Order: sequence, then C-alpha cells, then structure tokens
Amino acid sequence: MKQKAYARAGVDIDLGNRVKATLPQLLASTHRPEVLGKVGGFGGLFALDVKKYREPVLVSSTDGVGTKLKLAFAMDRHDTIGEDLVNHCVDDIAVLGAEPLFFLDYIGTGSLKPRVFTELIEGFARGCARNRCALIGGETAQMPGFYQPGEYDVSGTIVGVVEKSRMLDGRRIKPGDVVIGLASSGLHTNGYSLARKIFFEKLKLKPKSRVAALGNRTIGDELLKVHVSYGPLVQALLKKFNPAKARIVKGLAHITGGGFVDNIPRVLPGNCDVVIRKESWDMPAIFQMIQERGGVPEVELYQVFNMGIGMTVIVAAERAGAVLNFIKARKQKAWVIGEVIRGKGVARVV
Repeated sequence: MKQKAYARAGVDIDLGNRVKATLPQLLASTHRPEVLGKVGGFGGLFALDVKKYREPVLVSSTDGVGTKLKLAFAMDRHDTIGEDLVNHCVDDIAVLGAEPLFFLDYIGTGSLKPRVFTELIEGFARGCARNRCALIGGETAQMPGFYQPGEYDVSGTIVGVVEKSRMLDGRRIKPGDVVIGLASSGLHTNGYSLARKIFFEKLKLKPKSRVAALGNRTIGDELLKVHVSYGPLVQALLKKFNPAKARIVKGLAHITGGGFVDNIPRVLPGNCDVVIRKESWDMPAIFQMIQERGGVPEVELYQVFNMGIGMTVIVAAERAGAVLNFIKARKQKAWVIGEVIRGKGVARVV
C-alpha cells in the first residue's frame, strides 16, 4: 500500500493509532472507581467523591524529568522514565498532605517508536498503580525535525486532594522542632546536567562504564535509578501522627532542584531557619564520587543535588523518635538530620 503523504512527511497517524490501541490493557492497573469514560476521549473524566471531605482542596503539579532523559537515550532504556515522572509529581503534592487522584502525560517525539512508547507507558502505569493514582489521559505528539533522532521529551500533570483543615502549610513549625531526612535512591530527577558534565566530560566515563565505587554497576544504571515515591509513606505518617487536631508532622519539603538551600525555605515560617548537619546521614556512593572528584564547591553541591535525602519531615521534637521508628518500620531509611532555630526563613548546611 502506498504510504500516506503525512507519513512521508514523518507523522504516521496509523502507526500512532495502532500503538495507542494497546493503552486500555496497559492502563488497567491504574483504574480507580472514580474514573468515568475511557482513555482516548477529548478529556479525562474523574468524579471526585466529595462526601469523603468537608472542605476538599485540589492540589496540582506539573513537571518533567530534565536531562535524565539523555541517560535513557544513551542506555536505550526507557522503562524507568515514566515511573520517575509519576513519583516526582506525587512527591510534589505529598508535601501538602495531598492524596494523588489522577495523572496525565505528554510525550513529544520526532518519530514514534512502538517499543519506546510502550516502555514509557508501562512506567507511567507502574508508578500510578503503586501510588493509587489513575492514569486518565495524555497526549503523544509526533513532530519530525523538532527533536534529534531517537530522542523525545515527557512531562506529566498530577491532581490530588487534601482536606483543607489537614493541609500541611508549615505554619506550625517553630524553633526546637526536629528535621528528619528520608533517604533517596540517588539523583532522582535533578542535577543531571552537572552530573553528566562531571562523569562524561571531566572523568571521561561512558554510560556503560562499570565503576568499582558503585559496586561495579554501570554509571548509566546508577543514574537511571528510579525516583523514590514517598506518597504512601506520607499518607501513613499523617494518619498515624496527625489525627484530628494533633499536628506532630508540621512540614515536608521535597528535595528537588535547588537542594536543601532552596526547597526547605518553601515550607518555613518567616521567623524560622533550618540547620542541616551534613554528617548525619549515610551519603550514597554516587554523591561521594561527585563530591570527591567533581571539582564543585561543597556549598553548591547541597543546592544542586539531594545528596542522599529525597524528602525532609519537620516534626515536634518530643515525638521525633516515634516518627523515626515508624518510618524505619516501613523499610524506609531515615535519620534525624537537623533542627529548626530562630531566624529569617532560610536553610543552611553545616
């Protein structure tokens, strides 16, 4: 059959339709009873059960995964990127106490590759299923000539809900409170432009180079470790320690781009500072390599990378031990890494 003119121009609508026909099966694991209709409509439908809340507040966030995509291209591995994106978005709204409801994705590419598309969607579905978040729609755009061959971009939007009276806004944080740090799996989705410069330009490594300091793993596999989702743990913490009017957990910060220095102040009252003690947790080997061989001033490292801490939890000092034990009982590594002092709303690492 003669190829259609649009396909000759680089956009194969029929291929896109065949690939998208697999979506219902791929997304079945993400279904929630509130989802109406089917994937593929002009808009995703979600019937919020307002009877569960007195004053429901919708919480939304949108993001991408940055130049971590360059590692996926180099390794020809695309099964983790979708999960990274979902987990990053879940963590962004978890800091407000929100439960994720639904997620939408965007994939832009020059030429649609069925295997790559399927791996990306499987990652989205896996992340959504593990966070009890419905994947209700998205967009796949074929734009020949816009992207380098073999490359694509992804972004995602999440919507969640929190009871207004239980929303975490940091207002109750006060001097004397304790900061608990939750371990990250690695770089998560931030700092990759600098990390790639260090590993591939300065140290002359290749994505498939094996590194003894990393347990003989390839640097590419290490940098593709999936961003941790703290959402289910946060919901469990709030159920346990913030029932009714109790507010043991006072504030959360997702340690993304900007590191400790820029992210923790986003949840601080204007009269409080946070002091983070950098020797108080077990720093993963990947960050030790960056610190020892990257040639980057230490103060900048803690503003670019998470350095092994993916989220901070600010809690009342008298219950810090109980909160820490609760977290560890759920197989999440965590440490007391700092404290709140009087100040002007800044965070510093000492």
